[in-house]
Amino acid sequence: MTPAGTLAPAAATTLTPAATLPLIVATPLLGAAFLVAAGRRMPRRAAETAGTVFAAATAVLALSVLLRGTSGDVPGARAVEWLGGRHPHGGAGVGIVLVGDRIGVGLAAVTSLLVVAVLAYSWRYFDEPPHRQAGTFPALVLIFQAGMCGFALTGDLFNAFVFFELMGVVAYALTGYRVEEKRAVQGALTFGVVNSLGGYATLLGVGLLYGRTGELGFAQIGARLAAHPTGSSGGGPDFLVLTAFVLVLTGLLVKAAAVPFHFWLPDAHAVAPTPVCMLLSGVMVELGVYGTARVYWTIFAGPGGIPTADAHRLLLTLGTLTAVVGALMCWQQRHLKRLLAFSTVAHTGLFLVGLAVMTPEGTGGTALYVLAHAGVKAALFAAMGILLDRFRSVDEHELHGRGRELPLVGVVCAVGGLALAGLPPFGTGLGKAVTEEAAGGWQAALFVVVSAVTGGAVLRAVARVFLGLGVRPEAAGQAEARTDETSGKDEEPETAGPLSRIPDTMLAVPVVLLAGALAVGVVPGLHAAVGRAADAFLDRAGYTAAVLHTPPAASVPTPGPHWSAAGVALGLLSAALACLLARWAVRHTGPTRQTRWAAPVRRLHSGHIGDYVAFILAGMALVAALLLPSVH
Repeated sequence: MTPAGTLAPAAATTLTPAATLPLIVATPLLGAAFLVAAGRRMPRRAAETAGTVFAAATAVLALSVLLRGTSGDVPGARAVEWLGGRHPHGGAGVGIVLVGDRIGVGLAAVTSLLVVAVLAYSWRYFDEPPHRQAGTFPALVLIFQAGMCGFALTGDLFNAFVFFELMGVVAYALTGYRVEEKRAVQGALTFGVVNSLGGYATLLGVGLLYGRTGELGFAQIGARLAAHPTGSSGGGPDFLVLTAFVLVLTGLLVKAAAVPFHFWLPDAHAVAPTPVCMLLSGVMVELGVYGTARVYWTIFAGPGGIPTADAHRLLLTLGTLTAVVGALMCWQQRHLKRLLAFSTVAHTGLFLVGLAVMTPEGTGGTALYVLAHAGVKAALFAAMGILLDRFRSVDEHELHGRGRELPLVGVVCAVGGLALAGLPPFGTGLGKAVTEEAAGGWQAALFVVVSAVTGGAVLRAVARVFLGLGVRPEAAGQAEARTDETSGKDEEPETAGPLSRIPDTMLAVPVVLLAGALAVGVVPGLHAAVGRAADAFLDRAGYTAAVLHTPPAASVPTPGPHWSAAGVALGLLSAALACLLARWAVRHTGPTRQTRWAAPVRRLHSGHIGDYVAFILAGMALVAALLLPSVH
């Protein structure tokens, strides 16, 4: 055994990218443990600063792996670390593996950077009860960060479930962070019950796959299914494999807030503190989309799995349904946080449509879209938090004209709305353009319409709140009761008192996030890197070879995402439509009236947990029905 004294200097100077992967998960956990242990003896500012430092250190580690461990002359290079040195033998093993490819490590880096932004935004943000120690919120956020990074990096299906559940449990606590409020507890309870059911479904699916293959690793399960296909023609799954896929996918789609698994999201966003909303919509929902793609391409894309045509039909159907319902509900909201929550649902649908293309172009465009959307959506939620803490309301009509005294916040919201609509040169516009081109046909029209409606809803709110345009609801005889739970009136404060002066950090964070979303669209080197990442992500054989240490198959790189004349034109079109929709809405004489054709959809969002559980079962039946043609 090598003496410990000879290991320390080598580790300090030759820490490899693969060896860094565990640190990306461990660092925020260590930070959380430190804050829990020392929080009662630390001033609040010191605890918040310590939390930010640990989150930033994790971001640096992820960026270092992204720059060193997945670059070089080998296309699709991956950093692979078997914890404890338990490498597989003969293609089988019981060790835990972390796999750092460009998409996974990139997602961990984005997650960590957004956590840093959220913690900076939250400095001295909350009106803390006297009994709560200073480091509680940053400690919870760091555990949340560890769960998200672990899920992005794991190569083991069971540990993916563990990290996702760790993330979910902390998300419940963060959603109900203001436990003194009944609505916060109710929203957290809805979140917890619905997502726990999804987690149980995933665990059951993991058990079925383990019973069939005797493996838990992504690569190992995929290799076993490919080596021993059980369909009558050897080209499709049997009923057990399909059932496992439906169960695993259910948990991922619940986290992704895809229709009809989405009901928890707006209820949680309506009551969660603003910094928590920034993380839920900015990263956690996207991790559900990432997990859907990761599980399919590493496990079920080969022989004995789900045929590509059936997976395409499933993702396209769910994506279209999610995009349409999300856009429809987004337009109907006057509660600004619920409005943004439903826009997240709508864009989740667009991400699923992008994945349904099943090509590197579609995957690369979706990756760019997700990357930029995280910054835009977090920035918009940050702006909503400023309105809430200044005016004690996020009701679009209650705030009519009151935002004139916050012109910079109005600019942030307007720019965010245009970016959400896909305006070039924002990264959302580039991701949308590339995915539109890859999908083509009516799917491209879907991207234009959904982006225009969600962006137009934000711009409509900007026109009313910050410019005072349109008729006041009270003047039109359309005032509604202040007890309306969906109006956003009389929200509980998140700060110690009304903000007479907006802190610099609360203003700087959304500006920086929007600047990052703009950089995604204009940095050419990033586009090329995302193109290579998409190639590697869909290279199932290369992933298996890297994990199991077998000779890799040759891969043919495709051109990276880039702007095209058609993409720019469609981006300008969707942004113009968003502006026209906003103009029409503020000139309309009945701003609070809900359209009759939208009423049935609104009634489905009842807020009752029993209804939401029923829709989870209906969603599972829908997923199974869409896949039945693939069963042999």
